Amino acid sequence: MSFSLASSSCPTLSFHRAVTRPQLRSAAPRGDMLHLLELIHDSVKLIKFADDTTLIGLISNNDESTYRREVDRLVSWCSGNNLELNAQKTVEMIVDFRKSTVPPPPPSVMDSPITSVESFRFLGTTIIQDLKWEPTISSLIKKAQQRMYFLRQLRKAKLPAQMLVQFYTAIIESILTSSITVWFAGATVRDKQRLQRIVRSAEEVIGRSLPSLQDLPWWDGYVLSKRRA
Repeated sequence: MSFSLASSSCPTLSFHRAVTRPQLRSAAPRGDMLHLLELIHDSVKLIKFADDTTLIGLISNNDESTYRREVDRLVSWCSGNNLELNAQKTVEMIVDFRKSTVPPPPPSVMDSPITSVESFRFLGTTIIQDLKWEPTISSLIKKAQQRMYFLRQLRKAKLPAQMLVQFYTAIIESILTSSITVWFAGATVRDKQRLQRIVRSAEEVIGRSLPSLQDLPWWDGYVLSKRRA
């Protein structure tokens, strides 16, 4: 079988016997044989998207020149590497704890002004201007509570306690500790208690003691990194 790419300058990809010569104009389904051929052939230029990018800038003494220069460099780099920025999905969030401030005008990307927002989601974590984490923690608690239903169903099915602990660790605890090194230190006492109530509820269902969030291995590494800093 032979495959010819949409570009006439690209060579034909041959696979066993020549049966047909379809043109490949878009990315093949992942896991398909065509997808494997795309990955190993250096002539393929089919790119769907690149990952999200975040640019962090420090504005000192109301001097925005360095920050805006970095934005321009990012735009130029994307242009030079055949990456197209989506200006409509690009946002700017300013973290400023001064009492009286005048927000600077947002920069532009490809002649399109960037929207200024008070919060945005990054890798599943909601970051807010005041750097408070209640929305993120509430979202994690809601997801964990939904998964508690399945833990109760497994208990009703009379699964062994050890298997219930494994389910809790993989499905519920992993939710509660998502990005925990980012937000736990800034969480309020009330939010930490809300998180711990999920752990206690799971203990009642399983019938075994479970480690609190601060007793998990991540905490020792977090404290050690803070001491080194």
